[in-house]
Amino acid sequence: MADRPQAMAPYKRIAAQIRAGIESGEIRPGDRIPSIREIMRDEGVSTATATRVAAVLRAEGYAESVPGIGTLAALPKKIVAGSDRLRMLRANGSGYREGERVEILGADLVPASEPVADALEVEEGVSVVQRRRAYYDDRGLVALSTSWLPGELSQVVPELLIAEPLPRMTFGLVEDRAGRRVVRRRDIVAIRPVPEDIAPVLGVESGLPALTMTNLYWDQHNEVTEYAVDFLGPGRELSADHALE
Repeated sequence: MADRPQAMAPYKRIAAQIRAGIESGEIRPGDRIPSIREIMRDEGVSTATATRVAAVLRAEGYAESVPGIGTLAALPKKIVAGSDRLRMLRANGSGYREGERVEILGADLVPASEPVADALEVEEGVSVVQRRRAYYDDRGLVALSTSWLPGELSQVVPELLIAEPLPRMTFGLVEDRAGRRVVRRRDIVAIRPVPEDIAPVLGVESGLPALTMTNLYWDQHNEVTEYAVDFLGPGRELSADHALE
């Protein structure tokens, strides 16, 4: 018989609760998280246990200590995939992390290439929306992201063809205007050669291998609403945390 999983250690359980509050937007970056004394009082745990809560959150990037103020909530500075931006948008009304900015490089109707047509389940050569943007943080380029959407969406969401940041990103606008809510996604991590038109933005030679994240999104009618490919900036990595207890 397999061993039964042990109950989660108290400090991990409390840290997980606070982390969930930060990820959902209930606790915003810069908000003060419970002090050691407050955790001891509210959770009925020892000083050692309460102290480990803040240590875990700091190690994971969800908290930072500010002298004279206390321990404040934060968001880890890691690569954000489109699927994470969707979660952030629904939680906080914004798909960007603190200190991150976006530059829109293009927004047009273009003929669907074979891979785009296959992904969007349309005929090759038909007009589809293509939006390209670059994400930056204090370290420089985070990722260059290109997304394609069915061309008919440009009729109900004309902002898709304007090379400016969208007020609620593509997810929010498509849901608000077309009633097509994203309910399913597929994430694919792969090494791909850098295309010629993307290489100058990444600052590398075309054809070199680069880490990519591809996202496909389906609405409540099981129809594809968006296909996106992100080329990560040099030196960037993808990471994910998973609770095993």
